[in-house]
Amino acid sequence: MTHEMFELDGRVAVVTGGTRGIGRAIARAFADAGADVVPTSRSEDAVDAAVADVRDRGADSFSCPVDVANEDDVDALFERVEAELGGVDVVVNNAGINPDAALGRPEAVDADAFDETVEVNLGGAFLCAKRAAEHLHDAGGSVVNVASVGGLVGLPRQHPYVASKHGLVGLTRSMALDWAPEVRVNAVAPGYVSTELTDDLEANDRLRRSILDRTPLDRFADPEEIAGPALFLASDAASFVTGSCLTADGGWTAR
Repeated sequence: MTHEMFELDGRVAVVTGGTRGIGRAIARAFADAGADVVPTSRSEDAVDAAVADVRDRGADSFSCPVDVANEDDVDALFERVEAELGGVDVVVNNAGINPDAALGRPEAVDADAFDETVEVNLGGAFLCAKRAAEHLHDAGGSVVNVASVGGLVGLPRQHPYVASKHGLVGLTRSMALDWAPEVRVNAVAPGYVSTELTDDLEANDRLRRSILDRTPLDRFADPEEIAGPALFLASDAASFVTGSCLTADGGWTAR
């Protein structure tokens, strides 16, 4: 196996939630691997900054803020990808939320927050993959869904998030069956990663220690350590991999 198998030259990738944290690291890694990359999220300013970042790395790109739970937004995104970049080869479904109102014991979870979490984390991935399907089939492309250890095991007081990520792992497997052999569909399941979303956890000594006690590698991951597995799954190095969920969790699920 040579390093060329990990290159994405001539390919077009859409990375949802691609403006910060894991998504931003994936967008950078894909641009460094030679892909043209469209990172997107709901914030126009954040999208503009992420687009400038991948352009600095040699990628062609454009700015298009998107709410992945809104089908009209998703349609508009892929219409522009088709018009400006000729279609899409890789879709990375990374957009996700875990709002405060969705945290707590089941009886304390706000019903609207539950619905919103599932609509974004699971429904958004479905809408993006569905809309890109024709081009993915034509290109022999791939889908990489960013799941979570919360899609493989239970996590207390995170019921909507865990439900959405379990659903995303299941969607990955069933979609891989329907779209084979033309399109590969895989997921990566990160453990705890140092991002803006986990700043409060890392700052709380008790919570941080409880997480590290469950993580054999005894640390949070850097976002770039999730970008590597995502790049592998999108590349020809994973040409015989589909319907898989690759854990990048520091050993969390090995216990």
